[in-house]
Amino acid sequence: MATKREQLEELLGPVVASLGCELWGIEYQTHGRNALLRIYIDSEDGIAVEDCEKVSRQVSAVMDVEDPITGKYTLEVSSPGMDRPLYRLDQYERFVGAQIEVRLRMPLEGQRKWRGLLAGVEGEEVVLRVDGENEYLLPIDSIERANIIPQFTK
Repeated sequence: MATKREQLEELLGPVVASLGCELWGIEYQTHGRNALLRIYIDSEDGIAVEDCEKVSRQVSAVMDVEDPITGKYTLEVSSPGMDRPLYRLDQYERFVGAQIEVRLRMPLEGQRKWRGLLAGVEGEEVVLRVDGENEYLLPIDSIERANIIPQFTK
């Protein structure tokens, strides 16, 4: 059975693509009777405020018709930013060599938060190199959240 996030991605992915953007990811959080639907969009040319407005209007219209969320919700549309979250294996593959921060659903060796080099993807697992030598295979399903750590050069 698909999660609410997966259902929303399936519904909204084609809408975002039709507007010339890529659906980078969706975050869906409930807070009591209210919910937050955050949609990240990306494009090779970058994302402008106008892109977010255009996607927001179209997504709102589709959400009104399809009504996949019962009750009140807030819709946010933005670019993934420099500290972009990673959701799918293909996104991890695109950022091999980047520094990332990962939060696991369950502790591994006593800790849930990890930082290191995204060394690759093997099957359904993300390879994280910590301290330049220790490599950990993290099943994609065990990752609660992962973000790129922005690197600034002088």
